[in-house]
Amino acid sequence: MARIIVVTSGKGGVGKTTTSAAFATGLALKGFRTAVIDFDVGLRNLDLIMGCERRVVYDFVNVINQEATLNQALIRDKRCDNLFILPASQTRDKDSLTTDGVERVLNEMGETFDYIVCDSPAGIERGATLAMYFADDAIVVTNPEVSSVRDSDRMLGILASKSRRAESGAEPIKEYLLLTRYSPERAKLGEMLSVDDVQEILSLHLLGVIPDSKAVLNASNSGAPVILDEKSDAGQAYDDAVRRYLGEDVPHRFINLEKKGFMSRLFGG
Repeated sequence: MARIIVVTSGKGGVGKTTTSAAFATGLALKGFRTAVIDFDVGLRNLDLIMGCERRVVYDFVNVINQEATLNQALIRDKRCDNLFILPASQTRDKDSLTTDGVERVLNEMGETFDYIVCDSPAGIERGATLAMYFADDAIVVTNPEVSSVRDSDRMLGILASKSRRAESGAEPIKEYLLLTRYSPERAKLGEMLSVDDVQEILSLHLLGVIPDSKAVLNASNSGAPVILDEKSDAGQAYDDAVRRYLGEDVPHRFINLEKKGFMSRLFGG
C-alpha cells in the first residue's frame, strides 16, 4: 500500500501547493511511483503549478461520484513518467468530498502507487480534515511569523486527535516541519522568527528550510515545480527535504547568514 502524505497548515498562502508539487515531483524523480491530489475543491491551483491545467477532463469529485474512473482522471506528468496528478473540481463545493468516497479512491490508488501526496486547503474545513484523516505522514508548512506558527500548532492538535490513526489507536501520524520563505538576514534583524524560535514552539522534526526566493514565483508562473530548477536555492532546498524524508542524512542549508569574504566586506558587497 502507498504511504499517504498530507501537506497542511492552518494559514493560507504559506506555500502548501508549491510544496505538494515539489515534494511529489522529488519523490517521483527518485524512482517512486507518486500521485499528488488536490483537495481544494472549488479553487484548484495544483494543476496550474504542475502545468497541466489544459489537460484536465475529469477530476477528483468525478472519481468519487463514479462519473469517471481513476484512470480517466489521473494526468501523467510530461516531465516524469512516475508522477501523476489528480486535480480538484472547480464547479463543486467542498461537501462533494465524502469520507467513504475519499477512502475508496485512496485505497484504489494505494494498489499501484508508492506515495500519495495530498495537497490540503488551509484551515479546518472539510477538504482539509479529509486530507488529514487518512494520512500516514504530515508535512506542516509554516512561515516564520507568529500567526502562521500559531495556526500550525492548532493543526498539530487536529492531526493528533482527528485522524484515522488516532481513532483506531494506531501509531500516530509522523509529523515534519517545513519552514518556507525564510530569510536569515531578516531573522537576524528580528523581522521574522528564527528557525530555532519556530522549532521551540512547534517541537517538530525539521524536514527543510525553503529560502525566500524569486525562483518559487517564477516556477509557479511557468507551470513547473520549483524542484526542477536545480540551480535555484529553493529547488535545492526542496530536493534536500525529499532526501531527508527518505532517510538520507543531509545537512541543512539556507539557515545561516553567508559569511562575506574580505573583499566583499571592504567594498560593501
